[in-house]
Amino acid sequence: MSSPIPVTILSGFLGAGKTTLLRHLLKAEHGLKIAVIENEFSDAGIDTQLLGDEPVQVMTLSNGCVCCTIHTDLTKALYLLLERLDRGDIAFDRLVIECTGLADPAPVAQTFFIDEELRERYILDGIITLVDAAHADLHLTQTIAQAQVGFADRLLVSKRDLVDEPTFTALSERLTRINRRAPIRMVDHGKIDLAELLDVRGFNLNADLGGGVSLRPVSQAAPSIDRISSLVLRTEKPLDIDKLSEFMNELLEEHGKQLLRYKGVLNILGESRRMVFQGVLKLYGFDWDTEWAEDDVRESVIVFIADDLPEKKIREGFARVAAQ
Repeated sequence: MSSPIPVTILSGFLGAGKTTLLRHLLKAEHGLKIAVIENEFSDAGIDTQLLGDEPVQVMTLSNGCVCCTIHTDLTKALYLLLERLDRGDIAFDRLVIECTGLADPAPVAQTFFIDEELRERYILDGIITLVDAAHADLHLTQTIAQAQVGFADRLLVSKRDLVDEPTFTALSERLTRINRRAPIRMVDHGKIDLAELLDVRGFNLNADLGGGVSLRPVSQAAPSIDRISSLVLRTEKPLDIDKLSEFMNELLEEHGKQLLRYKGVLNILGESRRMVFQGVLKLYGFDWDTEWAEDDVRESVIVFIADDLPEKKIREGFARVAAQ
């Protein structure tokens, strides 16, 4: 059985530049065999005149990439691509899915956790969100735009050239308050190093918490004006695994629909290995990672990104888990 196909979900508000980025991806000579699922609501469809009225239209382009435009549900399109791949009609070893500008990326991400057959053939690599620097203040008045930022493993800022330095700095700080995990990168008219898009491993169960947790402290001077925000908790006290389980179960039962993304690397009482866990909404997984080295600081770190973050409850619950 061949290894699962890595999937990148491309999110971002209307006009942020997703289609420009996809067009670059589908036309550049990068030597990769990428399939792109483009939804029918794109602001500027790729080769629109070729699409016709079929529910799923698939074309292999001159650079070897595959463009798939859907007027049906995503699951059907995913299976159809696999059928054609298995028959040898098309060839691809990566998949990029464009979300609509007004869409929440969560249901797309959950597809790859819930459907067992799809889970065997595809593996979710990361959620990439584009942010339009020139219109971010307007877009971020919408909770869905904040949620797109909150779900992201990586944030790509477009139209940087249209704003001055203080505006960009303020935007960067705001994005960091919403999502402490996701590194911020620039995209110039759809052009970006593909290493910023692919092999992000945002959903890997490993001890990498993402680029931002320790490197990008948040300025406390400005109170958050956003519904979506993030919280990082740390402790050097070993955690009781039973109390931890109880804490997480209670939290997910009451607030699972608010918890967009969360990830932790944990020092468990009586255990020589790190425990890692992460989730999206109520779906989560955990595993044992490498052993702590003798000179490691055995620190547990958890980051939560949530809608209307129940900060007091999370802090109190975590303090109980860490109490000896």
